[in-house]
Amino acid sequence: MALDDFKDVIHRCFRCGYCKFTSNYTDFNCPPYNKFRLETFSPGGRMWLIRAMMLKDIEPSQHLADILYSCTMCANCVEECRFKFHDDIVDIIMEGKASLVESGMVPPTARDFFKNIYLSGNPWKEPQQKRGDWARHYGIPVYKPGDEYLYYVGCIGSYDQRVQKMAGAFGQLLLRAGLSFGILGEDEYCDGNEVLMMGEQGLFEYLAQKNIELFKERRVNKIVTLSPHAYNVMRNKYPRLGGDFEVVHYTELLKELISSGRLKVPGGRKIKVTYHDPCFLGRWNSIYDEPREVLESVDGVELVEMRRNRENAFCCGGGGGNFYTDIIGGGESSPSRIRVREAADTGADIIAVACPTCMTMIEDGLKGEDLDEKIMCNDISEIVLDAITSAEEG
Repeated sequence: MALDDFKDVIHRCFRCGYCKFTSNYTDFNCPPYNKFRLETFSPGGRMWLIRAMMLKDIEPSQHLADILYSCTMCANCVEECRFKFHDDIVDIIMEGKASLVESGMVPPTARDFFKNIYLSGNPWKEPQQKRGDWARHYGIPVYKPGDEYLYYVGCIGSYDQRVQKMAGAFGQLLLRAGLSFGILGEDEYCDGNEVLMMGEQGLFEYLAQKNIELFKERRVNKIVTLSPHAYNVMRNKYPRLGGDFEVVHYTELLKELISSGRLKVPGGRKIKVTYHDPCFLGRWNSIYDEPREVLESVDGVELVEMRRNRENAFCCGGGGGNFYTDIIGGGESSPSRIRVREAADTGADIIAVACPTCMTMIEDGLKGEDLDEKIMCNDISEIVLDAITSAEEG
């Protein structure tokens, strides 16, 4: 769709303002508004600016680009919309960014993001042939036709050293459960979710088609993703481009394996854990219970909730490409630092995450708050695997 298709929605939307808050109005829940406290950085403010750009009252500019690209696409505005516009809101913001892409007026970091993915298949210009190197340490196999699941790891899981441990932990759990699966390794390519959220629609379709063709060539039927971002785009966007696969997030598969008895989880050490809801798993795809049920299946885990949780959870600040562009990072009011302060208030020993982007952002927040020696950030797979290996070691 184009911006003109949303004229009526935009006109009504910016006259409201509830979308800045949580559902009980106790907190500002829009990350860029919470950071800058300027109406232009709120969802309604962005609608004003997009409408002005549509009417040619303002021209695309770097300042306008910084405002639109500060949006993490967390979808709190979708959750809290009183007019029930829902997905129209995030679609409008994506179209606004797409207009900036067409005009050539995007933040330099966003431009580099697109260029690196197009040329190298990942945001950091890492060699494609090294994409699967991390898996050798964990004995994770390469996917072959006939395997039940393709394990899609994604860019961060393939290249970030901390997230590689997260990817390896889930892979080891699949091996223990006796599931037939494999990764694509050097043949894996960027899923395109952030590219789409940042408005580069042509590049997104290129990536999606490339992946869809490869998946069909390898006779893939089921995909389990490490990242909620990949889960979102493959489940909700790929089908309209011909990519109709069964897609699950790894926490859904873990719950199934534990419930069926294929993966036995003994009691572990007693720890207090708080869970951070990823936006693209929670608000975008309504998966709230499965990660919690996996954590609660581990004897010894006491699950405590942050004040903002589930549909009211506060974004870590990494979505919409912000893990790379860092437009709203830095300082005490950065989303990741706010979030880890909320986690610290629970008295938790561990912040559990289910998203590679959240992992990197939360760990940065812990360092920024000087809490990295007091609170750990662990992926749900790591917590489950630790319980299993601890029991085996006696």
